[in-house]
Amino acid sequence: MSKVWYPLGMKIQKLPKAGSIEIAPSILSANFACLGNEIAQVEKAGVKIVHLDVMDGHFVPNITIGPVVISKIRKCSNLFFDSHLMISEPEKYADAFIKAGVNNITFHIEVVPNPKDFINKLHDSGVSASICLNPETPVSAIEKYAHLADMILVMTVHPGFGGQSFIQEAADKIKPIRQIIGPDIRIEVDGGIDPETTPIVTGLGADTLVAGNAIFGQPDRAKAIEAIRNSVKV
Repeated sequence: MSKVWYPLGMKIQKLPKAGSIEIAPSILSANFACLGNEIAQVEKAGVKIVHLDVMDGHFVPNITIGPVVISKIRKCSNLFFDSHLMISEPEKYADAFIKAGVNNITFHIEVVPNPKDFINKLHDSGVSASICLNPETPVSAIEKYAHLADMILVMTVHPGFGGQSFIQEAADKIKPIRQIIGPDIRIEVDGGIDPETTPIVTGLGADTLVAGNAIFGQPDRAKAIEAIRNSVKV
């Protein structure tokens, strides 16, 4: 796999150290006609991470963006690009996303037969690695590999579309995952995150919050981000 590539003069970003609460706006809910401006607004509001939802129409019933789009928005943002590959063969396409300029690749445990090897390849390529599990996937599926990752992503909706309702039973997996991985690996949550659900997931041990409609669906993005920050329970 190739080393991560960035445009000339662009700062290489690293995943913030575990423990700090980070909000990762999901561009799935942004206006795709002006993505550069949308990302600039949340960057101005103080976020460090932007969440890139990549869907293939096979693993999930939707199609979104790929490396070409990411390479274009990389040229106008220094934010940490957290790419969530909701695709059937992430190993096959990871190199293209790395070349496009992502900082992190999240893959689904449901589709990668050798997670340890894939995580090692991602680290060797200069990007961080995250493991994701769907609402119906048990914590036991990631237990042998969780300590190798930089972040664990817990889906609290079924992946594929924004605007779904928060699944409490899926969120309940956060606590046992935190017990497995300890304090030094991030736990990210994606699905139905807003000021009402944020205290639930942070109270269980999550420190990275993916929010789409709760941010990009609001006229004042900075105010929406601040509302989520103010609702954090630690």
